[in-house]
Amino acid sequence: MDFWAPGGSAAEVVGQARAWLDGPDDVPLLIATSGSTGTPKRVVLSRAAVLASVRASAARLGANGPWVLALPPTYVAGVQVIVRSLVAGHDPVLLERDPSTGSGRGGWPEGAGWFVSLVPTQLRRMLAAPDDLAALRNAHTVLLGGGPIGEELRAQAAEAGVHVVATYGSAETAGGCVYDGLPLDGVAVALGEGGRVRIAGPTLFTRYDGQPDLTREVLVDGWFLTSDAGRIDEDGRLALIGRLDDVIVTGGLNVPGPAVAERLRSHPAIREAEVLGVPDAEWGNRVVAFVVPADAGIVDELRDWVAEEHPRAWAPRQWVVLDEIPLLPNGKPDRQALRALT
Repeated sequence: MDFWAPGGSAAEVVGQARAWLDGPDDVPLLIATSGSTGTPKRVVLSRAAVLASVRASAARLGANGPWVLALPPTYVAGVQVIVRSLVAGHDPVLLERDPSTGSGRGGWPEGAGWFVSLVPTQLRRMLAAPDDLAALRNAHTVLLGGGPIGEELRAQAAEAGVHVVATYGSAETAGGCVYDGLPLDGVAVALGEGGRVRIAGPTLFTRYDGQPDLTREVLVDGWFLTSDAGRIDEDGRLALIGRLDDVIVTGGLNVPGPAVAERLRSHPAIREAEVLGVPDAEWGNRVVAFVVPADAGIVDELRDWVAEEHPRAWAPRQWVVLDEIPLLPNGKPDRQALRALT
């Protein structure tokens, strides 16, 4: 069976997407996962799954229009931006990106009513860049996914006049399939053992290419068993706790890394923060914080800052001060590169 595996420049991928949409229905999309936590997987998505996601997204947002491509075109989020725009009858706007910051260098569309997908690090940096912020205020919607989305960032965007919809999904679900905690039409969400998030519906992938055992492990009775933990709140919305492996077992205690990172990001002198567990001879794992501070001297106060809201045992034992968080090509934090710094 032939696949469409996106490759090349953004303009080339747009051309490939147009040809794919105009071609035979039985040619699937072959898309790689980001590999942010290990070896990338090759995900096979039928065109029906991709288009089900496109239609459900437009229905939930209540509008169609041009999309701005600010993400790499060869990952699922970027491909979906391109396909959504083409299906809506618009060429996507190709935003030039600075790979060192994730910010744009111009290229934003004129006028209002367009759409864009970003990851949290991009949005955080764009909100601090006057030209980018002015442009984002003209967007109909900023879809925000690809990592933990804290209330602090959402509040900052709202205060700045940027309309954000938080999305959750993966390559295996043809991109975001849960918007602001509620599954898109046709998508079902349930919780398994330990709060493991399970997803079913028309947007699911067919299989992993060349990995039948892994496919059988995570595709069970029509459900995709994700690697994420969550809970359903009183409004029926999915609230993500983090990846199952984001819980750091240190000294016999379970420390949720994303919650500690979010607390650090709420400090007014911290621009960016990530928290990971690193093997430790004494503690089993130690909690390590990677921070980009406005003032390096603030680091000495951060353990107390964490302990004001969480148990003191959650406070990081090691601090790595950086000029910026290293990113993968898709804008997500490079966890492997971070661990190499400890």
